[in-house]
Amino acid sequence: MYYKTKIKDIVRIPPYKFGEPLNEVAIQTLNETYEGRLDKKLGLLICVNAIEEIGEGKLIMGDGASYHSVVFEAIFFKPEQHEIFNGEVIDVVDYGAFVRIGPMDGLIHVSQVTDDYISYNAKNGSLTAKESNKSLNEGDLVRARAVSVSIKDESTNNIENNRNSKIPLTMRQNNLGRFEWIEEAKQNSKKG
Repeated sequence: MYYKTKIKDIVRIPPYKFGEPLNEVAIQTLNETYEGRLDKKLGLLICVNAIEEIGEGKLIMGDGASYHSVVFEAIFFKPEQHEIFNGEVIDVVDYGAFVRIGPMDGLIHVSQVTDDYISYNAKNGSLTAKESNKSLNEGDLVRARAVSVSIKDESTNNIENNRNSKIPLTMRQNNLGRFEWIEEAKQNSKKG
């Protein structure tokens, strides 16, 4: 789920940017500082998109930059338990498939792909169901549900470090799975 949130902070404007529009420089600086950061309560900060208030700058001896109190609007992504996601399979491994859901990744464990027995084909890099012969490959588009969510605070603003946050997914319910499987199930229910 995406959220819009107001945050109050201090922004440092370097002296070489004094001639540029203050709001634009403040947004750029805040994005450089916070974009990609994870907060346990708010989620992953996607971007700072607006400045609501910016105070008069204060100078600190020996620094040269101006410091402004600021209230800004930011967009966060925070997956919720039981939320349904459409995503793309970005990697298939022997224990499951990683799915890109917005700016984060979730994991569908092999036990959560289908009710069928699943085997991993290392040669193809795919997961295949024994009885139904359904397969899951890199690049497949899927619909999955978040089983639980565990977000860890990160001290760096590197989206790649978000792997510490766990988003286990399941596709073992009606209207979940690879899009082709969902469509096939709809067609079969119309026939029967």
